Amino acid sequence: MKQYGAEFFGTFWLVLGGCGSAVLAATFPGVGIGLLGVALAFGLTVLTMAFAVGHISGGHFNPAVSIGLWAGGRFPAAQLLPYVVAQVLGGLLAGGVLYLIASGKAGFDVSAGFAANGYGAHSPGGYSLSAALVSEVVMTMMFLLVILGATDARAPKGFAPLPIGFALTLIHLISIPVTNTSVNPARSTAVALYVGDWAVSQLWLFWLAPIAGALLGALIYRAIGKADPA
Repeated sequence: MKQYGAEFFGTFWLVLGGCGSAVLAATFPGVGIGLLGVALAFGLTVLTMAFAVGHISGGHFNPAVSIGLWAGGRFPAAQLLPYVVAQVLGGLLAGGVLYLIASGKAGFDVSAGFAANGYGAHSPGGYSLSAALVSEVVMTMMFLLVILGATDARAPKGFAPLPIGFALTLIHLISIPVTNTSVNPARSTAVALYVGDWAVSQLWLFWLAPIAGALLGALIYRAIGKADPA
């Protein structure tokens, strides 16, 4: 149960910190943190919680990561469903907390976005479904390659949260204009259910694409990351 609690609170912090920065601080008049600040916020949530609870649960905070680690031979299948449930519930609670905070400002309109992921008319840059699909698959694939490499037994010990957090920051810098960046079905679900309407109807992509990308990343790392024969 401690592992599931760690995943719950880790995902809670990821959604509250990352989506919270986008909703509350990205465009605040005069001192808005912009795209760079939001990208950094997502990276910092993973970095801080990986150091805080990674030794308890492995620090996944993302159903696609859990599935990718399973496909990479690093995580038991029996724990997949409980991890995913804990992650989604933690994200939903964070979405609720963020909604309570954001709705305290006059003129708040959850249908305007609420940091939800989208494509087509709901892509920040107007990118198509196919562009969103490619972006989410490739970004999650690269995220899994970084995670599997940074946590490999041959990698330097104790530093894994740093490259993982920096990778997530870079992923957001690249793909926020395309989809608002998911690479994490729990993060997408956490805000989409509060927006409803279009965000829920497009949510399928932000489960399918990150999981496909995670599986692809795991397969690639299993091929290139094998230790050379002695």
